[in-house]
Amino acid sequence: MNYIQQAYKGQRELWMFFLTTFLIAGIFIGNFIYFLIADPADLEMAYEMMKQIPANLSLIMNLLPFAFLLGLLFVLVKYVHQRSLLSLTTTRPKVDFKRILFSFLMITIYTIVTFFIGYSIDSSEIVFQFNPVKFAILFLISILLFPFQIGLEEYLFRGYLMQHIGVLVKNKWFPLIFTSVLFGLAHSANPEVGAVGFWQMMIFYVGTGLLLGIMTLMDEGLELALGFHLGNNLIASLLVTADWTALQTDALFKDMSEPGLGSISEIILPVLLVYPLMLLILSKKYGWTNWKDKLFGKVTEPPKENYKIIE
Repeated sequence: MNYIQQAYKGQRELWMFFLTTFLIAGIFIGNFIYFLIADPADLEMAYEMMKQIPANLSLIMNLLPFAFLLGLLFVLVKYVHQRSLLSLTTTRPKVDFKRILFSFLMITIYTIVTFFIGYSIDSSEIVFQFNPVKFAILFLISILLFPFQIGLEEYLFRGYLMQHIGVLVKNKWFPLIFTSVLFGLAHSANPEVGAVGFWQMMIFYVGTGLLLGIMTLMDEGLELALGFHLGNNLIASLLVTADWTALQTDALFKDMSEPGLGSISEIILPVLLVYPLMLLILSKKYGWTNWKDKLFGKVTEPPKENYKIIE
C-alpha cells in the first residue's frame, strides 16, 4: 500500500473528514479570513501590539495552541477514524528516525552555511545580539514547542488532508497541489506577507508545501518532511530574526534591513534552485523511482485482505 492508501485502514465517512478538518484547521481558516477582511491598518496595529510582548512569551503564546491541536488531531484519527497513528505517518513498519535526522541536518547545514557566507560578505545590516539568558530560554522553548507546531502542520497538510483528499478524488496530483496551496494560504496572515508582498511570499510558501508534499509521496512517509520542517523553523527561530517576520525572537542575530529586492531573491531563489537540488539529493540517497506514478498516479482501494481497520 502506498502512503495515500493508508487512509483505507480506517473509517472514512465524509462527516468524519469535515469534522476533523474543521476542528483542526479552524485556526488556519480563521487567520486567512481575518487577513482577507481586516483593514491593513488593523493588521499593522496587531503586529505592533505583538511586538510589545516579550519575545519569549510571545513565542510560547504562538506555539502552545499547536500542541493542543496536534493532540486533538491524533485523538480524532485514532478514535473517530479508527486508524493507527503509524498509518498517518508512514508506510514503513515503524517510523524511520534516521530519515527525520537526515532531512533535519540537510536544511540546517544549508541554512547556517549560506547565512554565514552572506554575513562574511556583508554584515553591515546584521546585528549580533546574543544574550545568554534570553537565548537559553529561547532554545528551551524552541526545542520543546516547535516539534508540536511543525508536527501539526505536517500531519494536517501532508498527512491527514493529503491522504483523505487523495482517497476522495482517486489521484495523487490534486491533493499534492491543493494541500500546497492551502499551506500557503494558511500563512497569509504572517507579517512578512505584507512586508515582502503577497505573491512573492505565496511562491515561497506554496513552493515549500510542494517540496514537502513531493518528499512525502516519493518517500511514502512523513519522516523527511517532518525533519526538514523542524530544521527550517528551529533555525529561523534561533539564528536570525527581523522586525518584519512572523518569528520575533531573541535569536543570535537580527537583520536590520528593510525587505526589498534582496529579501525577494532570498525567498524565491531557494524554491527555484535549492529545492530541486535537495530533491535530487534525497532521490539518490533513498533510491526514488517511478516519479510519474508516485506524483500523478491513480489512487485505488486495495483488496480488503491487505489492510485492517485498527492496527
